[in-house]
Amino acid sequence: MTKAKTAKPEASRSRSQIIALFIALIVFIMLLFAHFAYLNTQATYDKQYIGHAGELRVLSQRIAKNATEAAAGKAAAFKLLSDARNDFARRWGYLKNGDPSTGLPPAPSTVRPEMRAVQLDWERLLKNTDTILASEQTVLSLHQVAATLAETVPQLQVEYEKVVEILLLRGAPAAQVAMAQRQTLLAERILGAVNTVLSGDENSQQAADAFGRDAARFGQVLTGMLHGNPALKVSQVEDRDARARLIEISELFQFVSGSVDEILETSPELFKVRESASNIFTLSQTLLDEASLLATGFENLAGGRNTDTIGGYVLGLAALMSIILIGLVMVRETNRQLRETAEKNERNQTAIMRLLDEIEDLADGDLTVTATVTEDFTGTIADSINYSVDQLRDLVATINLTAGQVAAAVQETQATAMRLAQASEHQAQQIAEASTAINDMAESIDQVSANAAESSAVAERSVEIANKGNEVVHNTIHGMDNIREQIQDTAKRIKRLGESSQEIGDIVSLIDDIADQTNILALNAAIQASMAGDAGRGFAVVADEVQRLAERSSAATRQIETLVRAIQADTNEAVISMEQTTTEVVRGARLAQDAGVALEEIEGVSKTLAALIQSISNAAQQQTSSAGQISLTMNVIQQITTQTSSGSTATAESIGNLAKMASQLRRSVSGFTLPATRTQPADKV
Repeated sequence: MTKAKTAKPEASRSRSQIIALFIALIVFIMLLFAHFAYLNTQATYDKQYIGHAGELRVLSQRIAKNATEAAAGKAAAFKLLSDARNDFARRWGYLKNGDPSTGLPPAPSTVRPEMRAVQLDWERLLKNTDTILASEQTVLSLHQVAATLAETVPQLQVEYEKVVEILLLRGAPAAQVAMAQRQTLLAERILGAVNTVLSGDENSQQAADAFGRDAARFGQVLTGMLHGNPALKVSQVEDRDARARLIEISELFQFVSGSVDEILETSPELFKVRESASNIFTLSQTLLDEASLLATGFENLAGGRNTDTIGGYVLGLAALMSIILIGLVMVRETNRQLRETAEKNERNQTAIMRLLDEIEDLADGDLTVTATVTEDFTGTIADSINYSVDQLRDLVATINLTAGQVAAAVQETQATAMRLAQASEHQAQQIAEASTAINDMAESIDQVSANAAESSAVAERSVEIANKGNEVVHNTIHGMDNIREQIQDTAKRIKRLGESSQEIGDIVSLIDDIADQTNILALNAAIQASMAGDAGRGFAVVADEVQRLAERSSAATRQIETLVRAIQADTNEAVISMEQTTTEVVRGARLAQDAGVALEEIEGVSKTLAALIQSISNAAQQQTSSAGQISLTMNVIQQITTQTSSGSTATAESIGNLAKMASQLRRSVSGFTLPATRTQPADKV
């Protein structure tokens, strides 16, 4: 008891020490987590600062690229330039004022010099960028006009070259031709001036003035060539083709003349855009270097935070020392508890040995044993053992009484189960015979159904063949009709060919008559020439030549006449052959129609036969289904009967086993010894 009283203050003191050390450990860990959370937050901010600074470097170059493309008239570049400007302003705002969405504070004061340098150049770059974006419509419109001029001016040159060719062919005055040629060169100068204006270089203003002068000069000369201009010494072009070309040129030049004022008015604004793009390119390089210095400043700031981790290490070391002290206190408390447990176990062992000695006879079936209840922890066990022995005594007496009653009831039940099993076996045999007969009938019906189905398939095949034959006959009739029509058309064409041959023969006869008359005239001319003497000698040669040509024409005419007659004879024979072929085709079509009628009758009979066979097949299938259902039902009844017989036999066997188990139960409790008041019922059983 003294040791127990002494152990309580020691346990209380150890518990207080452990609680205090645990509190200190929790405090150190919380401080450690707070410290590293602060460092992690600052590291996150540093990454965002560095990321924004890096993006500023990229955006500065992107703004320069898009500004150059926008000044060159690329429409998509204005949108990209606006996006890059807005993105730069947004990220620069994050660095200056912080980002509330992510909790990023403004950049620290350590990088203020770098921030101030970036701010100055960014303001100038932003001003030039806004200038370009404000002139978007002007720049795009001017480049659109230039693109249209690039298409129109070459057309003007081509048309004027055609005018020059026409004037040269018509023998126009040299001054007029030279004026038209100068117009071609003037158009080339107009196009070159527009391109110079768009380039935005130092000669852009002079090019704009030259464009206005050349366009005005071109229009005046064009008007003079159409209507005349004595002041310019330009005479009116009288040639109709040349004037038509000049009118087309005048229509094309209307766009050029209409664009002069727009180009002259907007060219100064384009010069400002070009100058702003040049300034942006220069500022972007400076801004790139300053953004790089700013990113380096943020990186140096992040590197300087590594020294702040020493405080975290100190807090971690303090937490580790707290854990070690907690372990030492717990080890000391554990050793004390082990000593107390050993003493308590020794006392418990003595009580257990005493209890085992008292219940040793219980293992031999002696239910008269009673355990002694003491103050030790074994007292509760002894009380429970005494209660269990009392319950066991009642259970053994009840088992002896019940085992005898079960044995008597089992004998009667076993006899009844055996009779039920014999009746079930006889019933199963009768059902098996009936099921066999039904299965035979079902097989016969299946055979009938299969034959009917096969016959139905054959009938359907006959219908399909008849259908195909009917279609083939119809196609044949249609083909013969087409052949007949083609033959008739060919016969008509051959007849027309014969008629044309007849006309050719008539024409040949006419040519032959002309040749004969020419021959006669040539002969008369030769006679007249011979009568004229030397004066008509040349004419005699011509007359002889005409006579020979007339003779050759007459010979060729006779050959043509022979060929025409041969063609007419062949044509007549072809017409007769075509008429005979048409007659044969008509007769073949009639035969095909007769065959089609016969096939339609066959098709109708086949369809009727197929319908009848299908009805037989359906009836056979219904009978097969019914027979199969009856067979399945008989099989189920047979299975149930078999299961009933097996169950009855198994029940009889189980009842026999139950009798054996009752005997075994009586033998199993025969070894227990009951008090004198309970031995009489057990002996009676």
